[in-house]
Amino acid sequence: MYILDKENSIANHFLAELREIDIQKDRYRFRRNLERIAELLAYEISKTLYFQNKEIQTPLEKTSVALMHDFPVIVSVLRAGLPFHQGFLNIFDHSDSGFIGAFRQHGEGDEFEIAMGYEALPPISGRTVILADPMLATGKSLIKAVNHISKIGKPEKFIIASAIGTPEGIQNIEEQLELDLDIYLGSLDRELNEKAYILPGLGDAGDLSYGQKHTH
Repeated sequence: MYILDKENSIANHFLAELREIDIQKDRYRFRRNLERIAELLAYEISKTLYFQNKEIQTPLEKTSVALMHDFPVIVSVLRAGLPFHQGFLNIFDHSDSGFIGAFRQHGEGDEFEIAMGYEALPPISGRTVILADPMLATGKSLIKAVNHISKIGKPEKFIIASAIGTPEGIQNIEEQLELDLDIYLGSLDRELNEKAYILPGLGDAGDLSYGQKHTH
């Protein structure tokens, strides 16, 4: 597992602005900071992918450069995943994109299940798939997304990427998914509260990005 803020870098500023209650009121800045975290995570992920030497022509001579052999597929969980997705696409600019709609369907009390709706996926068999969801809380939506994608095709590898994650979510993923997968986080937070929200967290990333959603 890779955690971006384990070492001090400019990422600390982007993460702090995502969390700071007064700064995060600026929706554009909040979305842009999600993009920035994704860009930094994408750079780190790129170091683990397969490269091949290719000859290119400069204005002066030919030279050999190691270039990425196959760009990963980026699959994001809507709607909070949209700005996060854009950050990955800024770096992996030749990648195919996929989208999955997932949301908490609440029952009695604080109990909830993850419901899935919209889906648009490119061919994924034999490819590296980056599942991008800015908040890894319980891990339920990501587990459900991985299982769903695995029924459609057989990716060579899954990479889960989130801006903020929790120990509980990581544990659930590791226990319930017996797959070759890596996890990349901006920051690993302390815990979930009784309503399964991340502490210290940042609130609802979807609402902060696009406004409060109507509930019924």
